[in-house]
Amino acid sequence: MPRYARAEREALADLMLELGPDAPTVNEGWTTRDLAAHLLVRERRPDAAGGILLPPLRGYGESVRRRIAAGPYADLIGRVRRPPVWSPVSNPLTDELANGMEFFIHHEDVRRAGPGWQPRDLPAGQQAVLWKRVSLLARMALRRFPAEVLVQAPGHGELRAGGGGERLRLVGAPGELVLFLTGRQRVARVQVDGPADRAERLRTAELGL
Repeated sequence: MPRYARAEREALADLMLELGPDAPTVNEGWTTRDLAAHLLVRERRPDAAGGILLPPLRGYGESVRRRIAAGPYADLIGRVRRPPVWSPVSNPLTDELANGMEFFIHHEDVRRAGPGWQPRDLPAGQQAVLWKRVSLLARMALRRFPAEVLVQAPGHGELRAGGGGERLRLVGAPGELVLFLTGRQRVARVQVDGPADRAERLRTAELGL
C-alpha cells in the first residue's frame, strides 16, 4: 500500500531543512519555522490543537505554537519527521487518512512560496486519493458561495457544490483543487469558467474548512 503521507512528510522535512527557518510559506506571515511548530502542535499537543479549527481556543493554541517555534530549528524538523506513535493523527492506523492531504498541502505551501516552482507530476494513485478529499472539501468550502460550482478533475470525476444561482466551472488536477479549496487560490493551477465577476469572487473568497 502506498504511503503518501510518509513520503510527503519526508519531502517537506528535507525541504524545510534545506531552506532554513526563515523561508516564506504560502501561509501569510508564516515562515518555515512557524509551519513546523504548527505541525508539532497538531500532532503532539492535543490540548492546544483544537485552536487550529475552533476560534474560542485559538489564542491558547497560538501561544503554545509560538513557544514551540522558539526551539532549535533542527530539533523542530527532526520531531516533524518522527511523529509519536501515540498521536491520534499520526499513529500507524490513522497516518495515511489524517496526513495524506495535510502534508501534501504543507509541502506545497513551502514549495510554492519560492520562485520558479512548477506543479509536481504526482502518481496516479496519489491524485486518486486527493480526489476523494475534494468531494468533502468542495461541499464544506463552497456551501455558502453564491453560485453553483461544477468541480471537475479530468480523468477522475466531477461534482456540484455551492449555494446555487449563477453557474461556474472549476477545473484542475485533484491536487490543484485541494489547494484551491483550502484557501490557496493564488498558487493553485486551475481554470475557472463563468461570469467574470463571480469567477473573480471565487478566486478571492476565504475558502477552507
